[in-house]
Amino acid sequence: MARLAGKVAVITGGAGGIGKETAKLFLKEGAKVVLVGRSEDALFNAKAELEQYGEVIAVQADVSQEADTIHYVKKAIGHFGKIDIFFNNAGIEGKIALLVDQSVKDFDEVMNTNVRGVFLGLKHILPIMMEQGSGSIINTASDASWMGYPTLSPYVASKHAVVGLTKTAALEAASKNVRVNSIHPTSVNTRMMRSIEERTYPDRPEQAREEYAQLIPFGRYAEPIEVAKLVLFLASDDSSFISGSQYRIDGGMAANSN
Repeated sequence: MARLAGKVAVITGGAGGIGKETAKLFLKEGAKVVLVGRSEDALFNAKAELEQYGEVIAVQADVSQEADTIHYVKKAIGHFGKIDIFFNNAGIEGKIALLVDQSVKDFDEVMNTNVRGVFLGLKHILPIMMEQGSGSIINTASDASWMGYPTLSPYVASKHAVVGLTKTAALEAASKNVRVNSIHPTSVNTRMMRSIEERTYPDRPEQAREEYAQLIPFGRYAEPIEVAKLVLFLASDDSSFISGSQYRIDGGMAANSN
């Protein structure tokens, strides 16, 4: 039997590498999916690609805006009547620069998407799940949630904040049988890493990729499907007694930290 049969999942950052791969896996496992994204073209291209696997709708929204968050939540409820799974996944890397060279605008842009966006999703989906008496929320954080990365200070700060939101939401929702966890990937083979590589060494991004990969004990980036399988576990009833946890998916990077 499909692990997500009859369930409805909302995925922000739904047109990105991890979001789209997770949507595909959810659909194959029997879920109905609401894709949320900022870019209309990318979003509806993703929807067209995924429709062969199951029922999926797309909602254009900027997760950092409360009105847009209310809009995608209402669309999900209006179309499917419930929300069982929320993959709170949208995020950006921001400017690659030393902290002293980051502007307030650079900082705010990252925090608005990566922290405010996560907060708004929790704020407007938790009440629905708590009223239902069930639900699973998976927030996308990073290995940058507990370690520093030079030239990525706003991103690092934002991902530390996601841990605090995850733990607090998990405690507040536990009595209503709603689970909230976070995932913490290292570098993943997606557009975000292509962007970081190109901005690290504009003339030789392949060198940046090699250097970043060598920081990982496995010697390679994660693939989106590897992350999606972890999200599936946390979304499914297989993880029914897990909440408030941080799941590292980092090719051994955690072995180098406390």
